[in-house]
Amino acid sequence: MYRVLFAVHPGRQGLDHQIRTIRALPHAAEEVSVSLLHVFSDNPRGLSVAQVDGVREAQREFKQAGIHVDLEESSGSPVAEILNKADALDVDLICIGGRKRSPVGKALFGSVAQQVILSSERPVLICNSDEGY
Repeated sequence: MYRVLFAVHPGRQGLDHQIRTIRALPHAAEEVSVSLLHVFSDNPRGLSVAQVDGVREAQREFKQAGIHVDLEESSGSPVAEILNKADALDVDLICIGGRKRSPVGKALFGSVAQQVILSSERPVLICNSDEGY
């Protein structure tokens, strides 16, 4: 079984592309297991991972494709939580949605995707948003 940690961004950046990419993996229905992770940085309404729109959409798409899915949630720094969950689940791949940023935007605000790439010892797949590409 090939285990994928699929990080769901709260703004849905790259979500559709992420879903299509994982569904297109060879023998996905038979050999891929996806853990959908949402990291809550602020959760005043007390939502669970199952109530996050992007998570529900991804879960529905993967189930339709016959891909095993489980849900994971965490709170805190997205980078640290993605890396911790990847280690705890011993995944084979981390899949993250990305978005286009200017060099100044990257320098000022950083990038979760960039920090995960630089900090992870596991393969990281970045699926850019379809918007603006």
